[in-house]
Amino acid sequence: MTPPHPCPGLRASTAEAGGSSFFDDPRWALAMIRATVLEAAHPQIGAALVDNSTFVAHPWRRLRNTFLSMRRMFGTDPAVREREAARLNRLHARMSGADSRGRAYDAMDRATRAWVVATLFESAVTMCRLSGQPLDQDTMERMYAEYRTFLAALDGDAAELPEDVNGFWRYFDRVVENELENTEAARVILYRLFDHLPAPALLDGAPTLWAAGRAVAGPLLGAITVASLPEPYRRRAGLPEMPGAPTLTQGAYLAAGLARFLPKGWINAESIIDTLSLSPDSDDPRARTMAGLRARMKRASALLRLLTPLSGDPDTDPAPSAGTGEGRRSAEEFFRKVLDQTGDGHLDWPDLAAMARELATRLDLDEPEETRLYDAFAAWWRELQAALDTDGDGRVSAEEYAAAVPSLAGPALIRVAEVLFDATDKDGSGTIDADEYRSLFRTAFHRDLTTTDGTYGRSAFVGDFLSFMSGRRMSSPYDPLLADA
Repeated sequence: MTPPHPCPGLRASTAEAGGSSFFDDPRWALAMIRATVLEAAHPQIGAALVDNSTFVAHPWRRLRNTFLSMRRMFGTDPAVREREAARLNRLHARMSGADSRGRAYDAMDRATRAWVVATLFESAVTMCRLSGQPLDQDTMERMYAEYRTFLAALDGDAAELPEDVNGFWRYFDRVVENELENTEAARVILYRLFDHLPAPALLDGAPTLWAAGRAVAGPLLGAITVASLPEPYRRRAGLPEMPGAPTLTQGAYLAAGLARFLPKGWINAESIIDTLSLSPDSDDPRARTMAGLRARMKRASALLRLLTPLSGDPDTDPAPSAGTGEGRRSAEEFFRKVLDQTGDGHLDWPDLAAMARELATRLDLDEPEETRLYDAFAAWWRELQAALDTDGDGRVSAEEYAAAVPSLAGPALIRVAEVLFDATDKDGSGTIDADEYRSLFRTAFHRDLTTTDGTYGRSAFVGDFLSFMSGRRMSSPYDPLLADA
């Protein structure tokens, strides 16, 4: 399956350009936001996002994972595509429940999964139209066939989507008219996420400057996205449209489309995402290059704060709470940044499942190892629930956690650490060498190993993990994985 090319004119042919051109088009960022809103507007998908997704608390991490997954699914290597499809199916099989109205949802529902693929295709077509490069019928048919192949890789066939483009547009209009709603997930994306988007890890040192830019860009992104949505959905959902938004939307897509005049390779989405995800203290050359820029940004941020004071978003980290000590978090911060992965203010199974999912994704675990990891996290959740859920509502509030201030390093959490160690110790030597340790997180973060011979033993690994997960001690490798946005 070759990666579908969104618009003609950016390259001669799909076959000769490879997968990178599809994802490195800046317009695709706008189209992906639009597609995500259309997905979230589906009641089943919206409920699954609210209950299970980390897109509110950790949007940059979610962006990275989605991008890498699509790279694999639309790549040219069938083995990579099949492996990723199997991983996605295992992930979705663990997501089911009911929304606030008691309606059941199941992430493996075939019709719902077809809608996800439909939003991607339709948003790509809309992207081309808004940027002044509408698709001709033949190109649209070829691209639609590629998206149906994508769905078939997940479901075994593409029967839930019509066979041709003409049938697709009737299907799309029917779902928009009859099934989409103004869901909580769609509202969060449009009116909360844009306005409160946390800074990526690399830019976390200048929150005032970030907040100032977000104050301008957030409403604009929201207005552009709303204006690009299908008119029947905007009308039924009661979404307000900013005056001049259609012109602004077309201008944004046109401006992003100017990237086609840049030399090939100047824009690489994967490099950009990886760079933004780097910790400021990373030994990665890109982080060192950004260190000077960060210093300048902080000076600019301080000047901006003097000229236009913004409430909150201080330029320095808050002082450690009394008794926490250097390098430690308060109970409230630990709960918010580490435990509450879904950002709903409570700790329950979806939060720990999100941790397991992130670790399994970074480790690229096979099914048996992935199941062991999920089982270990499930046992940890049962342990936490028994110790902390004092009101018996099936979840742990921030207040319940802070009141108990427990040591979370019980047998189940130790088992989680041991499963991670076994998965990382690829050669079964009983120790982790530097290469194995770095591959654990699949990031460019470097960590000096504690042993002089360059290896990391089981007890040291388990102790380090427990120190982070129960002692609330900050950790350069674990923070980017489970705490940073």
